[in-house]
Parts: sequence; structure tokens; C-alpha cells
Amino acid sequence: MTNAPFKADHVGSLLRPESIHQARKDFKEGTITAQELYNIETTEIKRVVDKQIEVGLEAVTDGEFRRRFWHTDFLEHLTGVEGYVPAHGYKFKGEETEAYDVRSTGKISFNQDHPHVKEFIEFKEIVGDRAVAKQTIPSPNQLFNAGIRNVEIYPNLDDFTNDVIQTYRDAVQAFYDAGCRYLQLDDVYIAGLNSEHIPFNDSGLNRQELIDLALHVINSVLADKPEDLVITTHLCRGNYRSNWAFEGSYAKIAPTLFAKEKVDGFFLEYDDDRSGDFEPLEHIPNGGPQVVLGLFTSKHGQLEDKETIKARLEEATQFVSADQICLSPQCGFASTHHGNILTEDEQWEKLKYVVDLSKELLG
Repeated sequence: MTNAPFKADHVGSLLRPESIHQARKDFKEGTITAQELYNIETTEIKRVVDKQIEVGLEAVTDGEFRRRFWHTDFLEHLTGVEGYVPAHGYKFKGEETEAYDVRSTGKISFNQDHPHVKEFIEFKEIVGDRAVAKQTIPSPNQLFNAGIRNVEIYPNLDDFTNDVIQTYRDAVQAFYDAGCRYLQLDDVYIAGLNSEHIPFNDSGLNRQELIDLALHVINSVLADKPEDLVITTHLCRGNYRSNWAFEGSYAKIAPTLFAKEKVDGFFLEYDDDRSGDFEPLEHIPNGGPQVVLGLFTSKHGQLEDKETIKARLEEATQFVSADQICLSPQCGFASTHHGNILTEDEQWEKLKYVVDLSKELLG
């Protein structure tokens, strides 16, 4: 586990097969039970665990097959949080997402009966000792998106912050007790703090104050974490049906978050021009977190040119030590149940390509 994140890794979500889409439809229409839906999901999770191992990945996920969205399924099962359908979805490049979000309805705490913990235990049994079972959950900072904090329940931002921190400290411990040793925090919120116009803010704080608050939240959650638990974070600019939410480099957050965030690794999106250059990587401490460069896109199936990947790796080593660099796709293949616009075969081909090039270029 000292090698996680691995030289070839992936963010987590995988394209839902048609059997799951059909089962979800059948369950909604009342023609199958919740247990039957669960069993179909389990069958497909077993299949994709085998497939991930087959293509050479050392860390595998359940593909997030039991979720509709990468974040709301986890958040709405916290005590004091509910899911709901707002008037509009999020604005992405070229379209608006399916409308669904979460909001606080009471004092927030971790639900000790959270279904994701039970699901992880079963998932880890499926994986066995064949690979490392990686769990993905949304970052605590996702709860600081505009509209989530109920100001009648939490008129004071500090009280809300403290409850979110404790909730996630309890969540980390619950997954650890369930056998998790590789946990990833997915964070669109922090990446959004780089945008020219911050897309998620209703707190009244300025950009640097928000960046400082985000660092405080993450590092407070990570304080006193078990030494043998690897925790990484993925900083995402949005991933919905192969579209994105915002653009911009990591330059505005790097001096604070890259320099001081106490994670074991950063999964960073570098798959196209809107990602900016590698210069922000200079703020990552030498010998510190691993830097998982998302040089491969999950948004389409075309394989990247090997010489281009090699040149970009060489460019990145101007700012961060080569022995801290890993490779992955820039995001998951299906952050929501809709999935990106590529085939399952293309997905597996791309993941195998990441594994093969990591061996060739990173050793």
C-alpha cells in the first residue's frame, strides 16, 4: 500500500452496462425489487473488478455502479442532508445537467448505517487479495457549494464547518474500520476556486478566504488519520456526458492547497488546453504527495499519441520530481449514470493503454 496511488491508476467511475440501465428502469417501474436491482449491480461489479485486474490495474473500484451521481448518493445519506430536484441542473459546456442536488435539513453528522460502508465491505470481499480495493467519496468541501447550507439551521458558517469536519472524520474512520486502506476524495468545488468567476460561492468570502477554508476543512478531516490509510484527492473541472463545467489552470489554488494539503496524492486533470500548464506543480513539496497526471481523456475513446504523452511527462518534471509522477485518465468514465460518449471496449482499451505506457515511460 505504500505504492498507492499507483504508477497507473484511475479516478474510479466506469460506464454502466446496459443491464444496470435496464434494471434501474425496471425498478423505477416496479417490475423488479430493490434486492433484484442490487443483485444485478453486484454481478456487474464482479465483472468489472475482473476486467480492471485483467488490464493490469493494481487498484480497482466498483465503478460507482450503485450510484446515480458521483456525489449526491453519498451526501444524501448523511444525517441532516437530503436529496431533491431543483429547478435547474448545473450549467456545463453545451448543456445543462440533469437536475438533482442536496441540501441540509438539520444538524449534519455521519450516518453509521451509511449504505456506502456496507457496500464497500461486500466490494472488498469481491476483490479479495487480487488488488487494492479503492473507495471514492465526494470531498467534504462539496458541502460548501452554494445553496446547500441552510442558514436557519446554520446561521454561523463556523458551526457548519465544524460539523462537516466531524462528519467526515467519522466517515473516514467508518471506512477504515470496514477495511478500506485507499480512499479518494473527489472535489469539483476546490477546482472551481480557480475559475475566473467562482461558480459555487454564496458565503460572502473572497477567493483566498474560500481557499483557506477549503484547506482547513481537508486538513482537519485528515488530522490523526490512520497511518496505513492512503487518502488522495481528485480535482475535477466537471464531467458530464463528455462535457465540462469550467476551465482554468490550478494556479490560484496551488500556493495554498498544493503546498499544504496533507493528502497522499493529487489526481489532476491535464487532458486538454483548458487545463493550463504544469507550472502550478512547483508548489507540491519535493518528496511529498504523488501527482497523478490525468494526461488521458475519459471523454472520448481515441488513444492519445505516445510521443505527446512522453513530451508532456518531460515537461511536468520541470516542476515536480519524476518519482512523484503517476498516470491516469483525467476523470472517471461515468461521473453520473449517463456516462461519457465512448464504448466499453474503448474504455478498457484506454485503461490498458495507461497501464502499458506507465510501465514504459515511468518504469
